[in-house]
Amino acid sequence: MSQAPEPRKTLEPDQVAFWLARHPDFFVGREGLLQQLQVPHPHIDGAVSLLERLVLDLRKRAETAEGRLEHLLETARHNESQYRRLRETLIALVEAPDRDALAQALATQLSERFETPAMALWCPSALSDSEPTPPQAPRHVLDQHASARLSALLDGRTSRCVKLSVSDWKCLLPHVKAPRKAGSCAISRLSAGDPLGYLLLASPSPDAYRASMDTLFTEYLGDIVARLLVRLGDHGG
Repeated sequence: MSQAPEPRKTLEPDQVAFWLARHPDFFVGREGLLQQLQVPHPHIDGAVSLLERLVLDLRKRAETAEGRLEHLLETARHNESQYRRLRETLIALVEAPDRDALAQALATQLSERFETPAMALWCPSALSDSEPTPPQAPRHVLDQHASARLSALLDGRTSRCVKLSVSDWKCLLPHVKAPRKAGSCAISRLSAGDPLGYLLLASPSPDAYRASMDTLFTEYLGDIVARLLVRLGDHGG
């Protein structure tokens, strides 16, 4: 009685791939086999030669790499532009001869270089005691009502981006015409050892300063302004 033939063994695709990876010279001398291999076309029905498929894959990789490179270049150009604008802003702030000039320079730089529609600098009355005249907008004396509203908007944080209601706009930006609807703002608490008030950047657009936005720029600017306020006070500014 004859034995039944053994079932034909087949290789799994992963086994073939593993074997070929360990024998990269398999196709040496078998170039004709490469030309006979047919693989699915990545975009249309039908098959193409292995070499054609490799060309398509290489072209796709090149396009992807080119897109990544362009993204990196665009990011680098943006960062360079940000650095130049911030540098010019800081130079203008350092050159301010007194606190009102500091606030005016900050408002001008933010408007012209960063398209910030409105800003306010709120400082406690102690900073104004030695000044012959009251602060000039956009600098304001921090009274109890403004302090309470700014503190509530910050909600215990050092800086924050939040919605700004029309009533809060009128209270915190009294020198700027209030929009008809709620806007948004970025707030940073000023401190250089002692509390020095608040820096407020605002926009009539409710999406200009979203809660998910990073506040690193506002914090950095606030740190610089706080130290300049102290320096100008020490110099009698």
